[in-house]
Amino acid sequence: MSSSSKASERITSLLDENSFVEVGQLVTARATNFNLTPAQTPSDGVVTGYGTIGGNLVFVYSQDSSVLGGSIGEMHAKKITSLYDLAVKTGAPIIGLLDSAGLRLQEGTDALNAFGTIYAKQAQASGVIPQITAVFGNCGGGLALVAGMSDFAFMADSASLFVNSPNALAGNKNTDTSKSSYKAANGSVDLVAAEDEVLAKIRELVDILPSNNEDEAVAECSDDLNRACDAIAANPEDAAAAVKDLADGYSFFETKKDFAKDMITGFARFNGQTAGVVANADRKITTAGAQKAARFVKFCDAFEIPVVTYTNVDGFAATEAEEKTIATAAASLANAFAETTSPKVNVIVNAIGSAYAVMNSKALGADITIALPDAEIGILDGRFASQVIAGDKDADTQARAAAEFNEMNTSASAAARGYVDQIAEPADVRKYVIGALEMLYTKREEVLSRKHGTV
Repeated sequence: MSSSSKASERITSLLDENSFVEVGQLVTARATNFNLTPAQTPSDGVVTGYGTIGGNLVFVYSQDSSVLGGSIGEMHAKKITSLYDLAVKTGAPIIGLLDSAGLRLQEGTDALNAFGTIYAKQAQASGVIPQITAVFGNCGGGLALVAGMSDFAFMADSASLFVNSPNALAGNKNTDTSKSSYKAANGSVDLVAAEDEVLAKIRELVDILPSNNEDEAVAECSDDLNRACDAIAANPEDAAAAVKDLADGYSFFETKKDFAKDMITGFARFNGQTAGVVANADRKITTAGAQKAARFVKFCDAFEIPVVTYTNVDGFAATEAEEKTIATAAASLANAFAETTSPKVNVIVNAIGSAYAVMNSKALGADITIALPDAEIGILDGRFASQVIAGDKDADTQARAAAEFNEMNTSASAAARGYVDQIAEPADVRKYVIGALEMLYTKREEVLSRKHGTV
């Protein structure tokens, strides 16, 4: 491996010291059209191989923009797909460092077919091994789909990511739709940062994830399992503080932080065991928030990662734009939770209306539901219910109807009907969640035989 190319430098920075072993170093392009020669395509523009991160095996490919712009041709793609085969066989994550001009024009349909072969390998590996990409430099056209098909995508501050170039968009004159900040705000990438920080975050993510769908992600825990959750006790509605308060060492790896900020998703450890966390930062669920959470939950289920939800909802976002898409998005979220067979624990702060039903409710298969003592759980707030029940009565009658209805909206009432398993003081939530996850460690659940769902 040439240590002077940027592609090689990125691999060196990403992996444990002296752990990288290159595969396919002598591969060059086979095409000779337009006077293309092997000397022009060392390693065919992509460095491929394996190494370790924190002692764990990973496979990595890094595109070399100094070789024909890092463009993808037949042999370039063959190196990547061969690496995918090795990663799947050994059950190890694969990491792609993208920096490419796109298709190699000199190779025509061979290059076009090459894109398809990469997509096919990504689809086959989905749910088997974690797929991580980081965009450095350019990532345009069909290559943008490689990032989109990955489980997690990162982007350097100065990088560009696009299917269609911004200047090719009808009517667009001012918006740079390829910018990292634009992509992060619209959910295309999980994190935008300086290049060194991106590589550090990939290392952090690999450390917290299982290596494959039959592995488990467990680490030593030095935190107090019975530690009080001071942030939750102070303000249970602050979901961002709550998810850190629950986690070992207050450490939370957030995904897609700049997208759909009403919904928080990410990974935390509970007594050393990795779990996916979904939390409502806003009481109204949006289309983007539901889509973000649904894809995250599906990833967790594919890799048998437990899911912990921190539910605080009272409805769906009510705008004309949201009304066009919210039903389909909410259905996807409900389906994701219903299909998940990995352990599911739900912490309820407030749960009003059908929005609660899609947030890992008991009806969707939550294994353990933990409610705060003051949690509201019900169809509707009593003030509004009384307008339906006693709308034609005087004010005193309506007030009594509201009070009576609210008596049904308590955590104690929900527990009496079996919809809540435990009622915990805010400060004690962490130990309740850990206890539930430990109990569910050996969970097994059979599912109906079918090819796949359609929601």
